[in-house]
Amino acid sequence: MPEQLWLPGLEAPPPPTDGLFFAVYPDRNTAAGIAKFAQQLCADARVRSKPLAANRLHVTLRHLGNFAGGLPDERIEGARRAATTLSIAPFTVEFDALTSFAKKPRPGPAVLVGEDGVQGLHALHDALEAALGELGIEPDARFTPHVTLAYGMPWAERRPVEPVCWNVREFVLVHSLLGRNQHVELARWSLAGKP
Repeated sequence: MPEQLWLPGLEAPPPPTDGLFFAVYPDRNTAAGIAKFAQQLCADARVRSKPLAANRLHVTLRHLGNFAGGLPDERIEGARRAATTLSIAPFTVEFDALTSFAKKPRPGPAVLVGEDGVQGLHALHDALEAALGELGIEPDARFTPHVTLAYGMPWAERRPVEPVCWNVREFVLVHSLLGRNQHVELARWSLAGKP
């Protein structure tokens, strides 16, 4: 194996320790039902993968970056300012299919997805994207609404499942402690726009 060459004055950047994102969380009862489904999914697949804990199940609306050594205050403040400008009515979300985000045949995340039932999430994402853009935060058009159930799952074709629904009444700014399986809520905003 060839040795890694280092140029003087150029060192590898430190690994990221902190992530920042906007998210939507299911209510407690819905999260418990999703967690139970994820446990059964892992058992049926006969893998060592563990399902995500009920309190970590969420939909990432907009990832705002991973950072080394803490979150930059200006990024948090920009996210807060963008969020306060939104005026969107509460809506219902429905996930009605299970799929894999793995690359066949490798293992990867098993996720819940939807079609028509996730349009409200698209609208919320797009509104956040526009508000962040007004503050000079680079756009990120990649958005596939999903709830990750477990990592390291075998690849599988998309298939319908019993629909999982909940009313989205708020969204949250989250500090993810990377590699420590912990999310810290930084701020929460109610949806209160006119239908």
